[in-house]
Amino acid sequence: MWAESSVFYQIYPLGFCGAPFENDGVLEHRILKVLDWIPHMKKLGISAIYFSPLFESDTHGYNTRDYTQLDCRLGTNEDFAKVCKALHENGIRVVLDGVFNHVGRGFWAFRDVLEKREASEYANWFACIAFDGNSNYNDGLWYEGWEGNYDLVKLNLGNPAVREHIFNAVSGWVREFDIDGLRLDVAYCLSQDFVSALRQHCNSLKEDFFLVGEMLHGDYNPLMNAGLDSVTNYECYKGLHSALNSYNLFEIVHSLLRQYGPEQWTLYKGKHLLAFADNHDVTRAASILQNPNHLPLIYALVFGMPGIPCIYYGSEWGLTGRKEDGDPALRTCPEAPEWNELTDLISRMAAAKASSEALNYGDFTSVLLTNRQCIFQRRSEHERVLVALNIDEHPFTAHFDAGCGQATDLITGQLHDFGGGSELPPYSAYFWKCEH
Repeated sequence: MWAESSVFYQIYPLGFCGAPFENDGVLEHRILKVLDWIPHMKKLGISAIYFSPLFESDTHGYNTRDYTQLDCRLGTNEDFAKVCKALHENGIRVVLDGVFNHVGRGFWAFRDVLEKREASEYANWFACIAFDGNSNYNDGLWYEGWEGNYDLVKLNLGNPAVREHIFNAVSGWVREFDIDGLRLDVAYCLSQDFVSALRQHCNSLKEDFFLVGEMLHGDYNPLMNAGLDSVTNYECYKGLHSALNSYNLFEIVHSLLRQYGPEQWTLYKGKHLLAFADNHDVTRAASILQNPNHLPLIYALVFGMPGIPCIYYGSEWGLTGRKEDGDPALRTCPEAPEWNELTDLISRMAAAKASSEALNYGDFTSVLLTNRQCIFQRRSEHERVLVALNIDEHPFTAHFDAGCGQATDLITGQLHDFGGGSELPPYSAYFWKCEH
């Protein structure tokens, strides 16, 4: 599967392109902005892009009106086809957000229910509609909204007609845009049966079609066994910034051992979860980390740990944004990409991962661990890499059996000698490829 060795870039298009929050019905070809960012993505080492919602919606994209038409605030289907063609020509795969658990109140079938009530042929397209109830929109009917949000109308995914409509839309996305995969919004709300059926449909459309699900908690295995190739690794997302802020690397290493370690009970050995420092739903890494010197180190962990790294647009140069200030603060519109020391470091880490069998497919073993330093090993069939971090303001000399005399740092290309101990400068990270 191509995704296992990829570096993803996430764009939230409505924010990235500066579209108005409310759908004003005005056609603007904003999505073409992505074309100007392709050189930046290539320089950064991106090999796949994940677009948050693109299709016609009421406001933020997750309240879909029409699965078949690009949101008019972003442009036309022809515009997006042009973007996808250019991305593919530059070696960048395309993954779209599949928002299938719910739709917006502006969704055409729900509007029909509001108008015709019991007489609507689409009344059974939605979960738990009660015509003797009411919602906070005072429609004279009650329906299930996602997590109590009545602007997000829950679909009845057990209805074959609803599945057919969604699967036909996916077929259209492959046909029109040649997409390479889907990220399933709130996958934890989807049934294993639906995921399995979607997997079968996608397999019929395109070889190596990638399915990644949004998972916030619980065991990731049931939905992965049902057909997902990957899930969002929120357990380690929390562990990453919490371990750095508390100067307690035991927290993140414990999570990684629980997920990937050498014991037989390890949960996700051999699986490739989506690793990230931030995204469109959470405070950006540059804002959540209390020590700015830790910003490069959180990305060293993202690229060094097992999984598929995903960079949220703008965070590669340290863009800030806090969740408590509202979603728009996380989904801003940069005029142009920036390049600084952090961006340069991330590009070198991306190149290191692209060239390393061990970083893509290796197992995980903890070699040295203190509150403020850690060294862990990634070993594959033909390669062994030691990932070393010092998150402290003071240097640290690590004494351990490296199993070799010298190593090449995949980030800088410099040779490292393990004799006499390995000095880790303050706030440093290394990917040491061991020489046999």
